[in-house]
Amino acid sequence: MSETTYPQAVPPATTTSIPGRTLGIIALVVAFPANLIGLILGIVALVKSRKAGVRNGPAVAAIIVGAVFLILSIVVMVVVVGGATAALGQCAELGPGTYEIAGQTITCN
Repeated sequence: MSETTYPQAVPPATTTSIPGRTLGIIALVVAFPANLIGLILGIVALVKSRKAGVRNGPAVAAIIVGAVFLILSIVVMVVVVGGATAALGQCAELGPGTYEIAGQTITCN
């Protein structure tokens, strides 16, 4: 009897997915329009990756971008609110009318 040889089975392809990588990319994209949400998602993605013992560049970038943009938006908000408060204070002192102060025209109602 002759011995029949059968072809060896090919092992299934293994995926080398990094935990948190997709969430890190999503966090980076979201960090531009929604700073706080992108920052939180970036932290979650980084924690997932660290638990698996791998690096996650997009998550770190999302944390940096989210934090910087969040700080900038807070600074802009403080400046705008401060300017509006100063203008309202001047209108309270001057009363209704149109005034020119330091080269700027202010209309108080």
